[in-house]
Amino acid sequence: MNEADIDADATDRMLLQRMSAGDRAALAVLYRSYHGRLCRFLSRLTRRPDVIEEVINDCFWIAWQKAGTFHGDSRVSTWIIGIAYRCGLKALRQHGDEPVEEDMQEDRFPAHCPDEDRELRDWLAKGLSRLSADQRVVVELVYGLGHTLDDVAVIMQCPVGTVKARLFHARVKLRNTLPALAGDPPIRKESMP
Repeated sequence: MNEADIDADATDRMLLQRMSAGDRAALAVLYRSYHGRLCRFLSRLTRRPDVIEEVINDCFWIAWQKAGTFHGDSRVSTWIIGIAYRCGLKALRQHGDEPVEEDMQEDRFPAHCPDEDRELRDWLAKGLSRLSADQRVVVELVYGLGHTLDDVAVIMQCPVGTVKARLFHARVKLRNTLPALAGDPPIRKESMP
């Protein structure tokens, strides 16, 4: 962890302590701090904005109730994202992941986002959509949110070896899928003599 991560975690721990004492302002600060990250992360599980918001609210309700039970075995971000992940899986079991009409979705890119960035993000989103939900989540946690493999194992409640396998298979699938989505032939490894 770098110094900024250590400082952020210390702030988050302080906010959890205040929440355990009933401080709603601390909850509001933590909610605002994590909302964007959780939206991005949960968008790898479902495209439904209503389900994402429901999961975030459920996540923070649980964090509010359990703030006093956080023992510091992991970073606060790992703990919160783990709660969101489990809430997300529960919501998917309840609601499913019915696709929404494109015109019902919010514009995912700000107005100032250059067309090239938009094109790249669309291309990557199409590639990620070809992965299983577990693979998308691992890719988002590692590359999007910067969690370690150990953190991801805690979040997903599985062995580190399982996380490594999901990440490996996601990379292979993306390596073969992304060029085809761009109109190029897939990249194949040459066989060793």
